[in-house]
Amino acid sequence: MAQVMISFLSRPNVGQSIGLSFIALLSIFALGALQMPQLAQIRGGAKNASPEALQTEVKAEKVRLNLLQKVPAFGFDNLLADWAFLNFIQYFGDDEARAATGYRLGPDYFDVIIDRDPKFLQAYFFLSGSGSLYAGMPERSVALMDKGLKSLAPQSPPKSYYVWRYKATDELLFLGDAQAARQSYEKAAEWASTYSDEESKNIVAISRRSAGSLARNPLSKSAQVNAWSMVLSNALDDRTRQLAISRIEALGGKVIVTPQGARIQLPKTD
Repeated sequence: MAQVMISFLSRPNVGQSIGLSFIALLSIFALGALQMPQLAQIRGGAKNASPEALQTEVKAEKVRLNLLQKVPAFGFDNLLADWAFLNFIQYFGDDEARAATGYRLGPDYFDVIIDRDPKFLQAYFFLSGSGSLYAGMPERSVALMDKGLKSLAPQSPPKSYYVWRYKATDELLFLGDAQAARQSYEKAAEWASTYSDEESKNIVAISRRSAGSLARNPLSKSAQVNAWSMVLSNALDDRTRQLAISRIEALGGKVIVTPQGARIQLPKTD
Protein backbone atom coordinates (compact mmCIF):
# COMPACT_ATOMS: atom_id res chain seq x y z
CA MET A 1 0.00 0.00 0.00
CA ALA A 2 2.84 2.35 0.90
CA GLN A 3 4.54 1.60 -2.42
CA VAL A 4 1.32 2.36 -4.28
CA MET A 5 0.99 5.68 -2.42
CA ILE A 6 4.61 6.61 -3.15
CA SER A 7 4.10 5.73 -6.80
CA PHE A 8 0.94 7.82 -6.89
CA LEU A 9 2.62 10.85 -5.36
CA SER A 10 5.61 10.50 -7.66
CA ARG A 11 3.50 11.14 -10.74
CA PRO A 12 4.45 14.63 -12.00
CA ASN A 13 0.92 16.00 -12.35
CA VAL A 14 -0.30 14.66 -9.03
CA GLY A 15 2.73 15.83 -7.12
CA GLN A 16 2.54 19.28 -8.67
CA SER A 17 -1.18 19.52 -7.91
CA ILE A 18 -0.68 18.58 -4.28
CA GLY A 19 2.24 21.01 -4.01
CA LEU A 20 0.19 23.85 -5.42
CA SER A 21 -2.72 23.00 -3.14
CA PHE A 22 -0.40 23.03 -0.15
CA ILE A 23 0.95 26.45 -1.15
CA ALA A 24 -2.58 27.78 -1.59
CA LEU A 25 -3.66 26.50 1.80
CA LEU A 26 -0.50 27.90 3.36
CA SER A 27 -1.30 31.29 1.81
CA ILE A 28 -4.84 31.16 3.17
CA PHE A 29 -3.61 30.28 6.66
CA ALA A 30 -1.13 33.15 6.45
CA LEU A 31 -3.96 35.48 5.55
CA GLY A 32 -5.89 34.09 8.49
CA ALA A 33 -3.04 35.02 10.78
CA LEU A 34 -3.08 38.52 9.34
CA GLN A 35 -6.80 38.71 10.12
CA MET A 36 -6.43 37.80 13.79
CA PRO A 37 -5.82 41.38 15.04
CA GLN A 38 -8.94 42.50 13.18
CA LEU A 39 -11.03 39.69 14.68
CA ALA A 40 -9.77 40.56 18.15
CA GLN A 41 -10.75 44.18 17.53
CA ILE A 42 -14.23 43.15 16.42
CA ARG A 43 -14.76 40.82 19.36
CA GLY A 44 -13.66 43.54 21.75
CA GLY A 45 -15.97 46.03 20.05
CA ALA A 46 -15.28 49.65 19.28
CA LYS A 47 -16.22 50.96 22.73
CA ASN A 48 -12.66 51.23 23.97
CA ALA A 49 -11.01 52.08 20.66
CA SER A 50 -10.11 55.63 19.72
CA PRO A 51 -11.11 57.00 16.30
CA GLU A 52 -7.43 57.05 15.39
CA ALA A 53 -7.05 53.37 16.27
CA LEU A 54 -10.12 52.49 14.22
CA GLN A 55 -8.80 54.41 11.21
CA THR A 56 -5.49 52.59 11.55
CA GLU A 57 -7.37 49.28 11.56
CA VAL A 58 -9.24 50.26 8.40
CA LYS A 59 -5.95 51.08 6.65
CA ALA A 60 -4.51 47.74 7.75
CA GLU A 61 -7.59 45.94 6.48
CA LYS A 62 -7.25 47.64 3.09
CA VAL A 63 -3.68 46.34 2.88
CA ARG A 64 -4.93 42.83 3.69
CA LEU A 65 -7.60 43.09 1.00
CA ASN A 66 -5.01 44.18 -1.54
CA LEU A 67 -2.97 41.14 -0.59
CA LEU A 68 -6.02 38.90 -0.94
CA GLN A 69 -6.50 40.21 -4.49
CA LYS A 70 -2.94 39.33 -5.46
CA VAL A 71 -2.22 36.08 -3.63
CA PRO A 72 -2.24 33.02 -5.96
CA ALA A 73 -5.23 30.77 -5.26
CA PHE A 74 -4.25 27.63 -7.23
CA GLY A 75 -7.88 26.62 -7.68
CA PHE A 76 -9.09 27.86 -4.30
CA ASP A 77 -10.66 31.07 -5.63
CA ASN A 78 -14.09 30.23 -4.21
CA LEU A 79 -12.57 29.74 -0.77
CA LEU A 80 -10.86 33.13 -0.94
CA ALA A 81 -14.13 34.75 -2.06
CA ASP A 82 -15.94 33.17 0.88
CA TRP A 83 -13.19 34.37 3.21
CA ALA A 84 -13.52 37.93 1.92
CA PHE A 85 -17.31 37.80 2.22
CA LEU A 86 -17.20 36.63 5.85
CA ASN A 87 -14.81 39.45 6.65
CA PHE A 88 -17.13 41.91 4.93
CA ILE A 89 -20.01 40.73 7.14
CA GLN A 90 -17.87 41.33 10.22
CA TYR A 91 -16.79 44.75 8.94
CA PHE A 92 -20.31 45.81 7.96
CA GLY A 93 -21.88 44.54 11.16
CA ASP A 94 -19.57 46.46 13.50
CA ASP A 95 -21.94 49.43 13.88
CA GLU A 96 -19.87 51.32 16.42
CA ALA A 97 -16.69 51.14 14.37
CA ARG A 98 -18.53 52.08 11.19
CA ALA A 99 -20.06 55.07 12.94
CA ALA A 100 -16.50 56.30 13.47
CA THR A 101 -14.91 55.31 10.15
CA GLY A 102 -17.77 54.99 7.67
CA TYR A 103 -18.36 52.20 5.15
CA ARG A 104 -16.08 53.24 2.30
CA LEU A 105 -14.00 50.06 2.54
CA GLY A 106 -17.07 47.96 1.67
CA PRO A 107 -16.61 47.86 -2.13
CA ASP A 108 -12.99 46.71 -1.65
CA TYR A 109 -14.29 43.43 -0.27
CA PHE A 110 -16.41 42.96 -3.39
CA ASP A 111 -13.41 43.70 -5.60
CA VAL A 112 -11.90 40.53 -4.14
CA ILE A 113 -15.14 38.53 -4.17
CA ILE A 114 -16.10 39.28 -7.77
CA ASP A 115 -12.53 38.78 -9.01
CA ARG A 116 -12.34 35.40 -7.31
CA ASP A 117 -15.91 34.16 -7.74
CA PRO A 118 -18.08 36.28 -10.05
CA LYS A 119 -20.87 33.69 -9.84
CA PHE A 120 -21.30 34.22 -6.08
CA LEU A 121 -24.84 35.52 -6.60
CA GLN A 122 -25.62 36.39 -2.96
CA ALA A 123 -22.66 38.78 -2.88
CA TYR A 124 -24.30 41.12 -5.39
CA PHE A 125 -27.25 41.54 -3.05
CA PHE A 126 -24.94 42.99 -0.39
CA LEU A 127 -22.86 44.94 -2.90
CA SER A 128 -25.82 46.98 -4.10
CA GLY A 129 -27.00 47.99 -0.64
CA SER A 130 -23.65 48.52 1.05
CA GLY A 131 -21.83 50.10 -1.85
CA SER A 132 -24.49 52.61 -2.90
CA LEU A 133 -26.46 53.35 0.26
CA TYR A 134 -23.79 53.01 2.94
CA ALA A 135 -20.48 53.69 1.19
CA GLY A 136 -22.04 56.30 -1.10
CA MET A 137 -20.18 54.86 -4.09
CA PRO A 138 -22.85 53.80 -6.63
CA GLU A 139 -20.46 54.29 -9.56
CA ARG A 140 -18.14 51.68 -8.13
CA SER A 141 -21.00 49.32 -7.24
CA VAL A 142 -22.32 49.49 -10.80
CA ALA A 143 -18.82 49.02 -12.23
CA LEU A 144 -18.33 45.90 -10.10
CA MET A 145 -21.69 44.51 -11.22
CA ASP A 146 -20.76 45.21 -14.84
CA LYS A 147 -17.53 43.33 -14.28
CA GLY A 148 -19.26 40.35 -12.71
CA LEU A 149 -21.99 40.18 -15.36
CA LYS A 150 -19.35 39.38 -17.98
CA SER A 151 -19.00 35.98 -16.29
CA LEU A 152 -22.72 35.35 -15.81
CA ALA A 153 -25.41 33.90 -18.08
CA PRO A 154 -29.20 33.63 -17.74
CA GLN A 155 -28.95 30.16 -16.19
CA SER A 156 -25.49 30.40 -14.66
CA PRO A 157 -25.85 30.80 -11.78
CA PRO A 158 -29.60 30.18 -11.48
CA LYS A 159 -31.68 33.38 -11.39
CA SER A 160 -28.71 35.60 -12.11
CA TYR A 161 -31.21 38.05 -13.62
CA TYR A 162 -31.35 39.57 -10.15
CA VAL A 163 -27.93 41.15 -10.75
CA TRP A 164 -29.44 43.16 -13.61
CA ARG A 165 -32.20 44.24 -11.24
CA TYR A 166 -29.71 45.38 -8.59
CA LYS A 167 -27.74 47.23 -11.24
CA ALA A 168 -30.86 48.96 -12.58
CA THR A 169 -31.82 50.07 -9.07
CA ASP A 170 -28.42 51.66 -8.46
CA GLU A 171 -28.39 53.30 -11.89
CA LEU A 172 -31.84 54.80 -11.49
CA LEU A 173 -31.88 55.81 -7.83
CA PHE A 174 -28.25 56.66 -7.09
CA LEU A 175 -26.77 57.62 -10.46
CA GLY A 176 -29.87 59.16 -11.98
CA ASP A 177 -29.13 57.35 -15.27
CA ALA A 178 -32.59 56.39 -16.54
CA GLN A 179 -31.28 55.22 -19.92
CA ALA A 180 -28.82 52.76 -18.35
CA ALA A 181 -31.47 51.60 -15.88
CA ARG A 182 -33.94 50.96 -18.70
CA GLN A 183 -31.40 48.80 -20.51
CA SER A 184 -30.66 46.86 -17.31
CA TYR A 185 -34.35 46.25 -16.71
CA GLU A 186 -34.69 44.98 -20.27
CA LYS A 187 -31.80 42.55 -19.70
CA ALA A 188 -33.35 41.42 -16.41
CA ALA A 189 -36.60 40.65 -18.24
CA GLU A 190 -34.73 38.89 -21.04
CA TRP A 191 -32.81 36.64 -18.66
CA ALA A 192 -35.81 35.99 -16.40
CA SER A 193 -37.90 34.96 -19.41
CA THR A 194 -35.74 31.83 -19.73
CA TYR A 195 -37.45 30.48 -16.58
CA SER A 196 -40.99 29.17 -16.15
CA ASP A 197 -41.54 29.58 -12.38
CA GLU A 198 -43.89 32.23 -11.00
CA GLU A 199 -41.15 34.25 -9.31
CA SER A 200 -39.29 34.67 -12.60
CA LYS A 201 -42.49 35.47 -14.50
CA ASN A 202 -43.18 38.20 -11.97
CA ILE A 203 -39.68 39.61 -12.49
CA VAL A 204 -40.28 39.64 -16.25
CA ALA A 205 -43.49 41.63 -15.81
CA ILE A 206 -42.07 44.11 -13.28
CA SER A 207 -38.86 44.66 -15.23
CA ARG A 208 -40.67 45.21 -18.52
CA ARG A 209 -43.07 47.59 -16.82
CA SER A 210 -40.19 49.62 -15.35
CA ALA A 211 -38.32 49.65 -18.67
CA GLY A 212 -41.47 50.81 -20.48
CA SER A 213 -42.11 53.56 -17.94
CA LEU A 214 -38.56 54.87 -18.29
CA ALA A 215 -38.76 54.74 -22.09
CA ARG A 216 -41.86 56.97 -21.97
CA ASN A 217 -40.66 59.15 -19.11
CA PRO A 218 -37.06 59.11 -17.81
CA LEU A 219 -38.32 60.72 -14.59
CA SER A 220 -41.02 58.08 -14.10
CA LYS A 221 -42.24 58.03 -10.51
CA SER A 222 -43.60 54.51 -10.94
CA ALA A 223 -40.21 53.19 -12.02
CA GLN A 224 -38.56 54.90 -9.07
CA VAL A 225 -41.15 53.49 -6.66
CA ASN A 226 -40.55 50.01 -8.06
CA ALA A 227 -36.82 50.49 -7.54
CA TRP A 228 -37.30 51.70 -3.96
CA SER A 229 -39.60 48.71 -3.43
CA MET A 230 -36.66 46.47 -4.22
CA VAL A 231 -34.49 48.40 -1.78
CA LEU A 232 -37.23 47.92 0.82
CA SER A 233 -37.54 44.19 0.24
CA ASN A 234 -33.75 43.74 0.38
CA ALA A 235 -33.13 46.17 3.27
CA LEU A 236 -30.31 45.17 5.60
CA ASP A 237 -31.56 47.21 8.56
CA ASP A 238 -34.35 49.45 9.85
CA ARG A 239 -32.58 52.59 8.68
CA THR A 240 -32.69 51.41 5.08
CA ARG A 241 -36.29 50.28 5.40
CA GLN A 242 -37.39 53.66 6.73
CA LEU A 243 -35.47 55.45 3.97
CA ALA A 244 -37.13 53.34 1.28
CA ILE A 245 -40.60 53.90 2.75
CA SER A 246 -40.07 57.65 2.99
CA ARG A 247 -38.86 57.85 -0.64
CA ILE A 248 -41.81 55.76 -1.87
CA GLU A 249 -44.24 58.03 -0.05
CA ALA A 250 -42.48 61.18 -1.30
CA LEU A 251 -42.97 59.93 -4.87
CA GLY A 252 -46.70 59.50 -4.28
CA GLY A 253 -46.65 55.77 -3.62
CA LYS A 254 -47.88 53.99 -0.54
CA VAL A 255 -46.58 51.08 1.52
CA ILE A 256 -49.36 48.86 2.80
CA VAL A 257 -48.29 46.35 5.43
CA THR A 258 -50.19 43.04 5.38
CA PRO A 259 -49.67 39.72 7.20
CA GLN A 260 -48.09 38.45 3.97
CA GLY A 261 -45.64 41.37 3.84
CA ALA A 262 -45.49 44.87 2.42
CA ARG A 263 -47.58 45.71 -0.65
CA ILE A 264 -46.67 48.76 -2.72
CA GLN A 265 -49.27 51.05 -4.22
CA LEU A 266 -47.90 52.98 -7.22
CA PRO A 267 -48.36 56.75 -7.62
CA LYS A 268 -51.62 57.84 -9.25
CA THR A 269 -49.68 60.01 -11.69
CA ASP A 270 -46.35 59.28 -13.32
